[in-house]
Parts: sequence; C-alpha cells; structure tokens
Amino acid sequence: MQQKPFIEFKKQRELSDILTDTFNFIKFEFKPFFGTILKIVGPFLFAFLICMAFYLYSFNGAFNSALYSVNSNVDAFGASPILIIIAALGLFVTAIATVALLQASILYYVKSYTDNQGKIDFDLIKKESYKNFWRFVGLAILVGLAIVVGFMFCIIPGIYLYPPLMLAFSIMVFMNKSVSDSFSYAFTLIKDNWWITFATLFVIGIITAVIGYIVQLPGIIYMYAKMGIFSGEMDAESMGNIFDPIYILFNLISYLVQFTLQTVTVVASALIFFNLNEKKNFTGTMERIQNIGNTQED
Repeated sequence: MQQKPFIEFKKQRELSDILTDTFNFIKFEFKPFFGTILKIVGPFLFAFLICMAFYLYSFNGAFNSALYSVNSNVDAFGASPILIIIAALGLFVTAIATVALLQASILYYVKSYTDNQGKIDFDLIKKESYKNFWRFVGLAILVGLAIVVGFMFCIIPGIYLYPPLMLAFSIMVFMNKSVSDSFSYAFTLIKDNWWITFATLFVIGIITAVIGYIVQLPGIIYMYAKMGIFSGEMDAESMGNIFDPIYILFNLISYLVQFTLQTVTVVASALIFFNLNEKKNFTGTMERIQNIGNTQED
C-alpha cells in the first residue's frame, strides 16, 4: 500500500503554496480527517441542524401569521413568538458550540499530525478539543465582537482586524497561549505581513464563497419557483409557504456543505500561522537542525 505524502506545516510558503497545500492536506487526509471531525463535532452539528430546521419552520409560521392574520387556519404552533425565540436561542447556542469544536478539532488534528510526522492520536485530539472548548468559545466571542465593532466603524477597521484575529486560534493551539495572549500576539505575528495574509484569506474566501453559492442555487431556484417569480404569477398563498420541508432540506444540505468548507479556511489559517511563525521565529528550521544532529549522534 502506497504511503500518503506528508505535508510539512512548519516551513515558509508563498500564497500559491499555501493554497495548494491546504487542498492537498485535505485530499491526502480526507478519511481520517473528516472521520475525526465528525466523531467529535457530529452530535453538536446534528443538534445545530435540528435547531435550524425548527427555526425555519417556526419562522414560516410567523410569516404565514403576518400574511393571513385574519385567517383562522393559521398554524398557531409555528406562529408562536415564544417558539421563535426558543428556536433562535437554540440555533445560536448550537452554532457557537459547533464552530468552537470545529476549530478545536481541526487545529488539534493538525497539531497531532505535525507532532507525529503524519500520524494522529484520536484520543488526544478528542481530549484536547473538549478540554479547551470554553477557551475556543471565549476566543470566538472576543474575535467576533472585535470584528463586528471594527466593521461598524467605517468597515476599514473590521477589514484590518480580520486577518490577524483569524490566526488567534492557531496561536492558542500551537503556541499554547491564553485567550488574551493569543488575541494580542496575533498582531505581533502578522506585523509586516498583513497584505500577504489578507490576500491569502481573501482568495480562500472567494473559493469557498463560490462553492457555497453553487450549492445554494437549488434552494434559491426552488424558492423562486415556489413564489411564482419565474412564471410571473406571484400570490400571497405561495409566499406564505416558502419554508416548506423541501426548502428546509435544501438549506440543511447547504449548511452541511458550508460546514465542510469551513475546514478549508481553518487548515489554511494553520498554514498561514506556521508560515509567519517560521519567518519570525524559525521554529521549524531549528527543529529540523536538531533532528539532523540527533540522527548523526545516533
């Protein structure tokens, strides 16, 4: 059986190399990589999809209620504001938990992969992911608030904050720093390399956005057809039943693909971190020199 190529993370790369190695890593590690992620994140992802389906269903009831407030046949269950609030709250909580565990499982997978020259320790990845769950939640909230506030101030500050803060998660895992130290060190790490980091994340963002949009097209086409836009025969009845089971199914599939695409961004951010860390600290180079020395002594 042919051995899988090993992707060396701890080295300097150009933009094109980061893009190539991101997809190569996912391709070579596809089965163990996604198998590990699903075993760790799967229950939370399933809960998120259930909450999403319930939210769309309850929102559909509220939409019907707004259109047919006089109609006694409106679905009282779906139109209940309390149920919408519960659904939205459940969706928010499961989304935060899923994203946090997704980041953790991917980055600890990469850490295990790099520490063991291509081999992974599932038990350790799972243990570290759950152990540091709240650190990832805290950092995700901190990063999210910083970027949102940045975009509120004329957009440019938000754009400036996005590249360094996307690396904060990798810093927390690979340098074992605290949440606050990871947040602040991100700006030190990216110093003098902001543009190349932004360009890399921008290209990755375009690729994932295009794929995500293609996956969303069936749902969009179905929604337009349901509303009668293509036929030019729009009516209140068709608009009041947009979020039917088929449309909800299309959306759930779309979110599953978005979940998968998120792995691309996280792996790319890990490669960017190692690239910048190598330029600044030469960690990988020093490790290789030490390994050569140890080999010669043996």
